Amino acid sequence: MNSQQIKDNVQEYYGAIAVNGGSCCEPAGCCEPAGQSAQVTLFASPADTAIAEADLGLSCGSPTQVAAIRPGDTVLDLGSGAGVDVFRAAQATGPTGRVIGVDMTPAMIERARGNAVNGGFANVEFRLGEIEAMPVDDVSVDVVLSNCVINLAPDKQRVFGEIRRVLKPGGRFAISDIVTDGDVPQAVREDATAWAGCLGGALDREAYLEIIRAAGLVVDEVQAAPWGDEDRTAGYRFVSATLVGRRP
Repeated sequence: MNSQQIKDNVQEYYGAIAVNGGSCCEPAGCCEPAGQSAQVTLFASPADTAIAEADLGLSCGSPTQVAAIRPGDTVLDLGSGAGVDVFRAAQATGPTGRVIGVDMTPAMIERARGNAVNGGFANVEFRLGEIEAMPVDDVSVDVVLSNCVINLAPDKQRVFGEIRRVLKPGGRFAISDIVTDGDVPQAVREDATAWAGCLGGALDREAYLEIIRAAGLVVDEVQAAPWGDEDRTAGYRFVSATLVGRRP
């Protein structure tokens, strides 16, 4: 598959999720069950209900919990989907901050904007665009978030170059993603469903870190854990990694 075929397939895949619900866990097994991280209760606030509605089970970590978001920050979420991490970040920034979500799937943008209205989130916006060429100004962001998305991008070098471009000096990033440990078969790399399901495009952990450093970013912390059912006979495994770092 070439880059455009990958993007078209990913957009179609997640567009269907935005319209119909469900998650990339079926069949690829890349993420937590939908709704696991946010439950709606009888007395839930509109904001909590919107967060639950935005949780489509597409996560592989909780970057908002480790991003040290401060009141007044400008936060950017890459591959924002239905808006779950945007809304969590908006609660942390408070009314003096703002959060921008970027996603390349029109149906996800539409769903996220609806969730924002329903939840009363006035300090968020959602922009249609690709994370390899973000519709975001230079040196304008305090914190970049991403949750199980960069593995979907064919050109990860450009993504991290864009992260550096938009971050202010001293700005921070918190990224959860799927990486690999061991040699993944080429058949998996070329499988369209595996790409859309967060696995086919996953890089070796050290290669992933090297791309970040080559972009001029500093990695301060790495948290990693095996992801999915481990097959010890396969010679490789997928790993959920959460990376925290900064632009010097």
